[in-house]
Parts: sequence; structure tokens; C-alpha cells
Amino acid sequence: MEPLTEHRGVSGPVVYGFLRLVKVSAARQVALHDALVEYCRRHELALHGVFAERTAGTERSAAFTGLLDVLELHDTYGVVLPALSHLGPKAISAPRQARISALGARLLLLRGPRPAASGPTGPRPDQARRRSPAPALDHDT
Repeated sequence: MEPLTEHRGVSGPVVYGFLRLVKVSAARQVALHDALVEYCRRHELALHGVFAERTAGTERSAAFTGLLDVLELHDTYGVVLPALSHLGPKAISAPRQARISALGARLLLLRGPRPAASGPTGPRPDQARRRSPAPALDHDT
């Protein structure tokens, strides 16, 4: 009798990580990379590589171009980011999100955007959101 699927070496959907590491300490770089690895492990995703952008600049960096290249591969599911800010400032992030989406790839965030506060001290109790202890696959863009 063959072993159950849970006992076989089945790999999950293929994803690639992307980190924007401008002026970030070595310890922080390791922590961010480890967070991507752990997220993928928990969600049964196959992390095949992590692209790191180390200089601030334009929408077209070598790291982002490399990411776009692998997203065109037929078996790639998406991109994993610690937060949307790793795609860059809003002027760069929006076109990057559009390019990722145009390739049909999923954008998976460890931390989603924070909800807007309704007042100076935060949301009212009736507007408070409950947070899950484990982040889900947040966004399809």
C-alpha cells in the first residue's frame, strides 16, 4: 500500500520572495528572509528563491526584472513579500503591482495593509477588527 499524500514529498505552489533592503542591517536582512521561509513553510508554498533589491531607485531594478522573468515561468504561482512596502514607495509600488498582476501571479503578503483609524486614538470598539494569529494569503492583485 502506498503512503498517504501527507507522508510523501509533495511540493506546494512555486513562489519567489522579494525584499527591498535599502539601508537595512544584516540582522534585519536575515530576519526578513527567515520570515519569508517560515511563511512559505506554514502555507505549504515552495519558495524557490528570494530577490533582494539593495538600492533605491526606479521601477526597473535588476532584482525586480529578475523577479518578472521567473514569474513568466509556467509553474510560478506568485510573489511573497513581508509587506507591500517592499515593492517600494507608492510611485514605484503601484506600477510594480500592475506588472505582477499582468503576468497572472499572486501577490502574497505576510502583513497586509493596516486598517485606517477612525479617530485620533484608533477605531471605535464596534469597528475593531479581530486579527488571526497566523496571516492568511491576503491579497490577489
